[in-house]
Amino acid sequence: MAKENQFVEQIADINADFPQWYTDVVLKTKLVDYGPVKGTMVIRPYGYAIWENIQNEMNARFKKRGVQNAYFPLLIPMSYFTKEAEHVEGFAPEVAVVTHAGGEELAEPLAIRPTSETIIGTMCSKWVQSYRDLPLKINQWCNVMRWEKTTRPFLRTSEFLWQEGHTVHASEEEAQEETLAMLEIYKEFAENCLAMPVLTGRKTEKERFAGAVATYTMEAMMRDGKSLQAGTSHYLGQNFAKAFDIKYLGNEGVLQTAYTTSWGVSTRLIGAVIMTHGDERGLVLPPVVAPVQCVIVPIAARKGGVIEACEALKADLEGAGIRVTLDNSDNSPGWKFNEWEMKGVPLRIELGPRDIEAGKMLCARRDTLEKLETPLENAAESVKDLLKTIQRDMLEAARARREARIVYADDMAGILAGVEAGSFVKAGWCGCRECEDKIKEETAATARVYAEGESADKCAVCGKEAKHVIVYARAY
Repeated sequence: MAKENQFVEQIADINADFPQWYTDVVLKTKLVDYGPVKGTMVIRPYGYAIWENIQNEMNARFKKRGVQNAYFPLLIPMSYFTKEAEHVEGFAPEVAVVTHAGGEELAEPLAIRPTSETIIGTMCSKWVQSYRDLPLKINQWCNVMRWEKTTRPFLRTSEFLWQEGHTVHASEEEAQEETLAMLEIYKEFAENCLAMPVLTGRKTEKERFAGAVATYTMEAMMRDGKSLQAGTSHYLGQNFAKAFDIKYLGNEGVLQTAYTTSWGVSTRLIGAVIMTHGDERGLVLPPVVAPVQCVIVPIAARKGGVIEACEALKADLEGAGIRVTLDNSDNSPGWKFNEWEMKGVPLRIELGPRDIEAGKMLCARRDTLEKLETPLENAAESVKDLLKTIQRDMLEAARARREARIVYADDMAGILAGVEAGSFVKAGWCGCRECEDKIKEETAATARVYAEGESADKCAVCGKEAKHVIVYARAY
């Protein structure tokens, strides 16, 4: 029997079983379905529409930065991976390999791309010849495959969609600047489009990308207090440039080795949105990326003039660029309310004979469940303003939840207590790998990001002088 606070019986109680709640939500709202191969997912139209909105927002930001979209092959010769030793070692357990094609064994096995530094590095070595060719900024939207043992839709699957940007620069300073600039773009996107506050900064050496000099991350807090790595930007230095011979002739006629970066986000962002904003009713989607921003539900639809008024309102909202749908199905209004709430539509408009007569519409916000009477006159302008308010309020609410769950600890007991309570824990660290490993072994928490600009007296593990403050959390 469903508990009193469960508004959709098919969804588990978010407070009692968060992982099951998540699985129920992604399936019941028709975001995804399971693929026939273990660890794969089929992204259904409602889920893919969110990804399309993410792509559109990201593309605008990338192109403003001078990044151009391209596409590179799915199959990569295995010999490419051996050129950068740390890179191949880091990805070896996850790489899927094609050994046969056309009924014959291949002369060289082909990796199904887990990431594209190797193939893009190879091509850049052909394209970059002179300082005039730099900087080179390329991005691709594609699928990648990483053979995961434990999977969950959007968060960790064997095949997923992402964007991966790759840039080539003449100097270390330019490459570092690009790495941090992309991290800032990710942060701005996460907060202003996904209404998801993030902590940004550098990863520890243990947690950095295989083959990178430094990895920078954005970490988001989910409703259960766990962290989700929502995007990364890597400064690769000259590691890949040397491995793939990316050299350019400088303006003084001297051949020089370039510096490179790579950065990416994936469909994991959809999972992040679900777990940041969702509630006992299901999804709560930020207006910027919601497939449907507003749903119109007719009340007493059989009475004369109601459907016509709803259709006129829909046309008005569409004309203003609002993503709107009219639910003219024969289901009851109550059923429609629950269904669209479960699907996370930011705003619901109820319109019946009395509303029409009064020249008003009833607007129900998904984020706060507040209901507002709004004049039908200038409806499009009112709805656009309300959607902006919802977007802003969702970010503020998520930030307040996160800030209330950031705690400090000065010993192992404090770190354990914090993560057990579902918090991000800030603690001093001496910089020793053994201390970092011990925290993971004893608390199942990992170092998510450096807390830049903060200081502590001692390492929470060994008690020696702290060189850094680290944000620890259990993570997806």
